[in-house]
Amino acid sequence: MGTRPAGPDLAAVTGLSAGARRWIGRNCGYLDDPSGREELPVTPRVKALLQLALLRRAWAKAEPEDPDLAGVAATVDRVWRSPDHPRLLTAEPRYARQFQLMYGALAPAGLAAGGPHRAALAEATAGDFLTPRRKSPFLHLETRYYAELAGVPHRLADYPELYRISRLAAHTDERPIAELDVCNVTHTVFHLADFGFRAPGLDGADLAHARDRVHRLTEECVRRGEWDLTAKLVLAQYCLGLDPLSTPSGAAGLRLLAEVQTPDGALPGRSATDRAAADANPVAFFRASYQSTLVVALATVVLLHRAPAEPALGGAR
Repeated sequence: MGTRPAGPDLAAVTGLSAGARRWIGRNCGYLDDPSGREELPVTPRVKALLQLALLRRAWAKAEPEDPDLAGVAATVDRVWRSPDHPRLLTAEPRYARQFQLMYGALAPAGLAAGGPHRAALAEATAGDFLTPRRKSPFLHLETRYYAELAGVPHRLADYPELYRISRLAAHTDERPIAELDVCNVTHTVFHLADFGFRAPGLDGADLAHARDRVHRLTEECVRRGEWDLTAKLVLAQYCLGLDPLSTPSGAAGLRLLAEVQTPDGALPGRSATDRAAADANPVAFFRASYQSTLVVALATVVLLHRAPAEPALGGAR
């Protein structure tokens, strides 16, 4: 599918957002009910719950009175109060400390003074984990973002420096756009811009470079029918101070997502080639749909609640 110049109807985008939020709010409890704990692999379930907490944070900042937020908030509150959950964060040693840091950083406000997350956060931040160590540029940036969110001291580089060593910044004009990993690019932007709640702190040349790469990646993902990646790139456009309802690639992406959304609000898979089967059972459909539907909910709840933030010159805090 190619991009077309006309923007999507605002009502269609509002409907896309309402449907995705409704589906997530009604179905997220499965992640922590007895059947979900039995039927879903541990590490993907832990990651899905961390993503849900990230959505809850953005949703509560943007639309705190939305009734569909209640189901998400209830699931997150229950999991973050559970004394049994922290041990699941370490089931896969490769991700243990990063998951513990995220778990501590994304704790609901009511648990700020106590709760199981405090011990997990202390374990995550022990030793030299919050130093540059041998982290990749992306992991360095992600770690700084969640350390800052958790309010813990660290010795990590500042955001402008972390952008300068990122894959996004290093991508030169003569290199093909396909070399860039969409998740790396979008999450770099998300962490710089706090998922759209602050300006990204890029100067004119860096901002133009980032916008160009995100625009070109959006065009490519829309063309390939990559629903999950398209939703991430729509949010990345917003984080870079653009209005995705007006940019040709953002508008095409939003149209694509609205066209494939099911009547109950789900995005039925991560892409057109990875679509849930028509006869998929509820568990298979949930596993196919959760990631894309959550990302659509996150992107649209942020971009619809206010105009894109004005890009700031210089560094972000």
